[in-house]
Amino acid sequence: MADTLTLSLDSGDVVIKLRPDLAPGHVARIVELANEGFYDGVKFHRVIPGFMAQGGCPQGTGMGGSDKPDLQAEFNDEPHVRGVCSMARTSYPHSANSQFFICFDDATFLDRQYTVWGQVIEGMEHIDALPKGEPPREPGVIRKATVA
Repeated sequence: MADTLTLSLDSGDVVIKLRPDLAPGHVARIVELANEGFYDGVKFHRVIPGFMAQGGCPQGTGMGGSDKPDLQAEFNDEPHVRGVCSMARTSYPHSANSQFFICFDDATFLDRQYTVWGQVIEGMEHIDALPKGEPPREPGVIRKATVA
């Protein structure tokens, strides 16, 4: 099993420690999508200062996902704090697919309602530097996503 996901951004690399112990199904999906090149060229379409940066939508609108089936929720007790990576979803709990978000700050009101699957261990300053907005005028782009 892969240990890390690296998102290469224009400003540098963001290294995320994968947490299959918390969310094995979600980690398997992220690894699968990254290995297929799905995340390459995908924008951070929703970046809210003090809250989170969201990406993983192929259209860059926040409305899309991969062609794979939605995932069963794997809610866990890991708190949503700075650097935590969690899956975005609709109001339906079992609707996570490819979109994810990275917390800028404590967002513990999301705990046990969204699936935490990773933690930024290097390069959080590159997430902090992403252009802000919903959507940003010139969104940050994942140039390449690689698993190791």
